[in-house]
Amino acid sequence: MASATVVSKPLPTLPEGWSAEKDFKPIASVTTSTKRTIEPVGPHFLAHARRARHKRTFSEDDRIEAQNAAKKIEKDDDSDDSEPEDPMMLQREAKDWKSQDHYEVLGITKYRWKATEDQIKRAHRKKVLKHHPDKKAASGATEDDNFFKCIQKATDVLLDPVKRRQFDSVDEKADVEPPSKKEAQKNFYKTWGRVFKSESRFSKIQPVPQLGGENSTKEEVDVFYNFWYNFDSWRSFEYLDEDVPDDNENRDQKRHMERKNMNARKKKKAEDNARLRKLVDDCLAGDERIKRFKQEAHAAKNKKKFEREEAERKAKEEARLKKEAEEKAAKEAEEKAKTDREASKKAKEAAKTAVKKNKRILKGSVKDANYFAGSGDASAAQIDSVLGDVDIIQGKIDPDEIAALAGKLNGLKVADEIKSVWAEETKRLVDAGKLKDGEVKTLA
Repeated sequence: MASATVVSKPLPTLPEGWSAEKDFKPIASVTTSTKRTIEPVGPHFLAHARRARHKRTFSEDDRIEAQNAAKKIEKDDDSDDSEPEDPMMLQREAKDWKSQDHYEVLGITKYRWKATEDQIKRAHRKKVLKHHPDKKAASGATEDDNFFKCIQKATDVLLDPVKRRQFDSVDEKADVEPPSKKEAQKNFYKTWGRVFKSESRFSKIQPVPQLGGENSTKEEVDVFYNFWYNFDSWRSFEYLDEDVPDDNENRDQKRHMERKNMNARKKKKAEDNARLRKLVDDCLAGDERIKRFKQEAHAAKNKKKFEREEAERKAKEEARLKKEAEEKAAKEAEEKAKTDREASKKAKEAAKTAVKKNKRILKGSVKDANYFAGSGDASAAQIDSVLGDVDIIQGKIDPDEIAALAGKLNGLKVADEIKSVWAEETKRLVDAGKLKDGEVKTLA
């Protein structure tokens, strides 16, 4: 045994001149005390409070709690949903146990071959508590114990792996019927998937490939159908054998019964293989994936031809689309040109109309000013002179300037104001060199 070695290590000496008063530096301070209420919690406190409340000792409390726990477990067992019992099933003869549905007798038909050993034991316990002859006798019932024997036989079969496998081999109530055409059309993969999932329980090879969905690959689909067309089932149908006599005196009859049972098994096996083969054939016939894969294979086989035809089709389509686009563009251009011509024509007509209107305003303004004759009537010569000057000015300015001048004159009624506007326009034109000085006499 190794021995411990004690090593002495002295503390480092303090620096010379160090003192707590001047060299010690606290980094924090202790807070003041606070009064708080502490609440006792936890399982041990609860156990203490329970013992104190009921005035129990430790041993009494442990015993009572154990009893409560046992009652809770029994209550949990009873809380499982129990299947209703068929009155006809309760009248079953014990000797006919071989034709009974063991799962129905124990009330676990919702589990059937998926039922665990624990579920079978719990179901047996519940049925025994309900149908035990002693319990019925205590309650005054006089029924026989045939059904109780059926319960015991069902439990014996289902808890024995070999016997249960033989019974599951012929349990037709666990089968899922294939869908009708109408059902398959609604949801092909879901309905057929349930069928093959049910049949997969008989496979010697696990796990079993599933049907999949519409997006499954060709390899996955091929694996599925190859597996089911070569399905290796463990079903032997021994459960349906006729009883073979055990007496050694009648050996010939015993051999005869054994051969008869063997032949019956082979026949049932062949019938089951044919049934399963038909299931796979029906499923394959309605599988849209197979049709799609065949179309894809056909398309791949004629890929060059398809590509050539597709190229020709695309070229024709592109030519057609190009021609349509050109025709459409030409039509749109023609319609646009027509629209532009009509718009231009309307604009010109509107401009001419506006110019005519504005010229009427110009001539109307001098008329409103009485041709600047004052209070008396203007003479014909004066009218001609004023209108002549108006025509000269109109001839020197463009439509926009005419519109501007008309805007200034529009609404004016006083002769001096009207003449002032004409005088300003005349001066502007003279200054701009568009009008010679003295060319206009009456409006200057």
